[in-house]
Amino acid sequence: MAAWVSLGMRGARAAGRSETVLVFAAASLANVLADIDRAFTARTGIPITSSLAASSTLAKQIQAGAPADVYFSADLQWMDYLEKRALLRAGSRHDLLGNSLVLIAPAGSSLRVSIGPGLDLLRLLGAGHRLAVADPDSVPAGIYAKEALEKLGAWSSVVPRLVRAENVRAALEYVARGDAPLGIVYRTDALVEKRVRIVGVFPADSHPPIVYPVALTRRARPAAGRYLAFITSAEARPISRKWGFEPLASKLP
Repeated sequence: MAAWVSLGMRGARAAGRSETVLVFAAASLANVLADIDRAFTARTGIPITSSLAASSTLAKQIQAGAPADVYFSADLQWMDYLEKRALLRAGSRHDLLGNSLVLIAPAGSSLRVSIGPGLDLLRLLGAGHRLAVADPDSVPAGIYAKEALEKLGAWSSVVPRLVRAENVRAALEYVARGDAPLGIVYRTDALVEKRVRIVGVFPADSHPPIVYPVALTRRARPAAGRYLAFITSAEARPISRKWGFEPLASKLP
């Protein structure tokens, strides 16, 4: 079985139908895409199959030949990676959604943190405890977290105490089930998990803007163009806002 089939595909019964659109999307988009895909299928009758994982993992799979029609990344870096390798359809790329970075703790925590220069995460973690983050070597949420902590002067001290999760939803789960007292995730992830609470928000200037770009792959089938037009339309914007994202574009040019 091909590697990408194991990454949480939805709508498997539709696989193999020529009009099905296969979307490779960042794990943090799971909830918003479930609603967007449902609305698109209701309007067009075209089913969507989604594979959700770290943007880095999905980009490498597309490079290896995975039959994705649409790539929806959690950062610009991995979209650039595919574009430089001519694996995207020219002119189809759009910076679609924005997000923010937050510090989370289990829902029962009373902690509140004003995040700024001199942030002492080791003190907040306590002896022997670890910080859950998506892998900062490759996963966008972890890369943003590293950049923020470096700017705030907290990175070098906390590196030995990291739990490096395979994607941002895995980092969220570490905190939700109490395996880590603190974690760094996107605001949208924290909002959909009742077992955690936001205890601090990272200043917007502590890391590059969090931007989710979307594009058709070079091998995209015709129906994928209709899907891209829908998710970049005004009709999809309220769905994005419902799940805590900030739409950056309203329609195709």
